[in-house]
Amino acid sequence: MCSPTIALTVASVASAGLQYKQGKAQQKAQYAQQVRQNELARKNAVARYASAQLKIRQELTKASQSDLRGTLKARKARATYIAGVGDAGGLALSGSTNALLANYQRTEGNFRNAIRNNMNINISQFERNLEAIQFGQESQSTYLTPPNSKLLFATQALNVANTYYSLQFQKQNAGLMDNTQKNAQTESVNEPDGYDI
Repeated sequence: MCSPTIALTVASVASAGLQYKQGKAQQKAQYAQQVRQNELARKNAVARYASAQLKIRQELTKASQSDLRGTLKARKARATYIAGVGDAGGLALSGSTNALLANYQRTEGNFRNAIRNNMNINISQFERNLEAIQFGQESQSTYLTPPNSKLLFATQALNVANTYYSLQFQKQNAGLMDNTQKNAQTESVNEPDGYDI
């Protein structure tokens, strides 16, 4: 007949085996979920990087087109002015006409400078957006904790040992003999005391 301690210990071993298997499956599922979360964070960041880069390229194209239109407009205005002054009796360019011509050039320079300043602001904002995207990816990512079956096994083995020794302690407190004590008592009854007859 099987002792209750052995039966409870066997049940504890079976339970620990099931808990080990279940814990291992749970750790694997958690690890797979963490990998998926990090992959989604990476894909999101890549999409946002691409969007930010497209936007800055569009801004650069728009600025260069505005610069070209402004330059062509300024050249046309200067050419029209120079031709108009030349048609006004063949006068050479004088101080006041040179001042007006310089004003055209200054206006063109201010326009181009404004475009350049706006692009510098846009580029600075673009760089901050890239940093924010990187920070967003880091905040959406999670630490990977791969399954640790050795630790899980050790935990379950310690649980079984704890159950066994807890049962032994309960027997001892109840005043019951454990198997070792029973065997020692049986052997002491079976052995002769050493008296010769």
